[in-house]
Amino acid sequence: MASIQNLCSIDVEGSPIPLLVAGTSIPAGYPSPAQDYFSGEINLSDYLIHDKTSTFIVRVSGDSMQGAGISDGDELIVNRARKPVDGSIVVAVLDGEMTVKRLRLTPQGVVLQAENPEYPDILVGEWGALSVWAVAETCIHRL
Repeated sequence: MASIQNLCSIDVEGSPIPLLVAGTSIPAGYPSPAQDYFSGEINLSDYLIHDKTSTFIVRVSGDSMQGAGISDGDELIVNRARKPVDGSIVVAVLDGEMTVKRLRLTPQGVVLQAENPEYPDILVGEWGALSVWAVAETCIHRL
């Protein structure tokens, strides 16, 4: 099961660290020598964080979300102010335990869906204590 290992807030008030941005997308096929230039800078905080006061980074532990591209040890940028909808990847608190799953709203009720066939989906029962703590916006995956 994918669970939350570490939780930290993001310091976006510090000095921005501009990074160079390529002016074109990079093809995964045959390279084109005519597209070898850069066209500016980007601040990753401005690019990745939409709401400074509600954004956190959480580290994922486990492999139940690997089908969604989230691996053990990845960090998720999550937003507590964003409203979860059917299909959102969420940090949920179920019966006091935090987990990362895909939220499904079905006629049978709320389902926390794993993205790995080795893990069962969790049907939140009538008496289950569920709260959505945050909605995932970005996965930081190291190569």
